[in-house]
Amino acid sequence: MNALKTGFLLAVLTAFFILIGKLIGGSTGMWFAFVFAMIMNIASYWKGDKIILLMFKKQNIRELGENDYQNLSNIFANVCKKADMTGPKIYIYDDEKPNAFATGRDHEHSLVAVSTSLVEKLNDDELEGVLAHELAHIENMDTLIASIAATFAGAISIIASIIKWSLIFSAFRGNRGTGNIVGHILIAILAPIIALIIQMAISRTREFKADYTAAQITSKPPALASALNKIHDHMLSCVGKPDLNEERNTATSHLFIISPLVGGIISKLFSSHPPVEERTKRLMALKPLS
Repeated sequence: MNALKTGFLLAVLTAFFILIGKLIGGSTGMWFAFVFAMIMNIASYWKGDKIILLMFKKQNIRELGENDYQNLSNIFANVCKKADMTGPKIYIYDDEKPNAFATGRDHEHSLVAVSTSLVEKLNDDELEGVLAHELAHIENMDTLIASIAATFAGAISIIASIIKWSLIFSAFRGNRGTGNIVGHILIAILAPIIALIIQMAISRTREFKADYTAAQITSKPPALASALNKIHDHMLSCVGKPDLNEERNTATSHLFIISPLVGGIISKLFSSHPPVEERTKRLMALKPLS
């Protein structure tokens, strides 16, 4: 089933790139877009986790060493043991916003990454719940599709930005005759929204399932519910503040345990995650396992 979902997602994204190529450059643009999409398909499948890591390079993302964040390493090792999983690695990145994500195509080529702020703001039980949630995504084989979507969403955002700025510069030069202006404008406006719709379609149901799986792993549903509330409350407190990682967050919002895109109309309409209130309600309805 996951293979079919992956193939369908790649086909849809390839068709979308070909459409962009058609609107920008006619038949020649279609062929360029097709070749580009094929390269993206291969790269996102085999190297999706590496591409995601590159997106976080400015935030000093790194694999934990033997003496780095020893408590985090111990909790992660314990959660992996409870989940009966070997292979995933633990990474950390610098960020004032508490959050976490998982990426990779399978158990042996996957990782869980958490922000420095998450480690500081959560207690051990809450941190265990977040790590279990991310391992659940790996166990449920969600991370491959999510990595592919993030890679393509990043490319779509870049293309939309290039088109937007080219339209601005063309207007300054008084150049009205290059290409299909209406098509260019539509792409610049709709491409980011389409990227969010793709993320939303593949992410919402996965979050409920990962929450449930995490609760089974840790036997502490209230701890994960508490962690979700803390992360969400902090995200809300950051609304309106400058976000240096906004473009990256747009492409990768569906990877995180809580979407970093909160507060805006578009993010509410096309959120990649179900409401935190509903997630915590379902978790609290589960009986803690002894």
